[in-house]
Amino acid sequence: MADKIVVLVHTEPDGSLAKSGFEAVGTGKALAGALGTAFSVGLVGKEVQGAADVLASCGAAAFFGVSGPDFADARYGSDAGAVEALIKAAGASVVVATGTSRFARVLAGVAGRLNGRVDSHVTKAVAEGDSPAVTRWFYRQRIEAGIKRTQRPWIISIDPGSQVPWKGEKGSGKVEAVAVSLSDAAKSAKVTGIKAPTADQQTIRPDADLLLVAGAGWTKKQADGNIHVDDAAKLILDFLSKSRASLGGSKSAVDMSGEGGAALPFMTHLHQVGQTGATPRHLKGLATCCHGEEPHVVGWRFITERRAINLNAGCGWAQGKTDVLYVADAFEVMRKVNERLKPK
Repeated sequence: MADKIVVLVHTEPDGSLAKSGFEAVGTGKALAGALGTAFSVGLVGKEVQGAADVLASCGAAAFFGVSGPDFADARYGSDAGAVEALIKAAGASVVVATGTSRFARVLAGVAGRLNGRVDSHVTKAVAEGDSPAVTRWFYRQRIEAGIKRTQRPWIISIDPGSQVPWKGEKGSGKVEAVAVSLSDAAKSAKVTGIKAPTADQQTIRPDADLLLVAGAGWTKKQADGNIHVDDAAKLILDFLSKSRASLGGSKSAVDMSGEGGAALPFMTHLHQVGQTGATPRHLKGLATCCHGEEPHVVGWRFITERRAINLNAGCGWAQGKTDVLYVADAFEVMRKVNERLKPK
């Protein structure tokens, strides 16, 4: 029997869909086409009709929705109930879901309830004969594996940023409402508020086109023999504010804050990019004051276009690890860049 596919996405607080949602829809549509089967879309959120209208021309055979105030915020009890109900309503044996933090909390639990299986960090879903097969990452995206499963339902969590987002014309999507009966325990968890940095303070932006990575060189003695950490911090934050880029850090730059030396005040271990850090996915990357050692470059494996600024023409970035190397003073380069980014 051919697998039935449902793509699961959740809406944002304003009812829109994030890029990851369009990526999941594109993946589910392509997989269904390769398997010669239809697919449906399941939506979760406070309001889902707007999202269904945006996806109206995606080719889904049906739209199922779980909506209402109980599903506005990310809670395990309500989200798990919604995901389970949508899978049952669609009669799906293969589930393609967005790999967001909201769904990541519940997919394994739902797979357990349905006696199914789940795979996360999936970067490719294809057809092998009449069955789906996926490619996913293990060990902080250091080991790549190909997987096929016979257990159903099979929940496939798509790594955000790894797929081409679906694009199409807006229309009118007919949503079949799916009722979810929540227990008192599921309703007991209340979201009382969200604590988050302001837009200008937020420096980690997964959806940004550009990643700026700062190395420890920003905190070392400069040409005049002095350390200029305050100037470095201002230049970096000014660039991030104007470009809306995301910030990363080399391990040495991140560790500076715990070693008692001069350090960039906003750099944390969450910013670390490399073998023991993150492997972000951005269209472009600019490394500044980094040496380009292999452990750090490992974190750049998914960056499409790589550039670096370093005074040393023989640094690691010059050894075939970057598309363009600017042999220059990063302080001077970033000052000129920030000048050009000023509103006219």
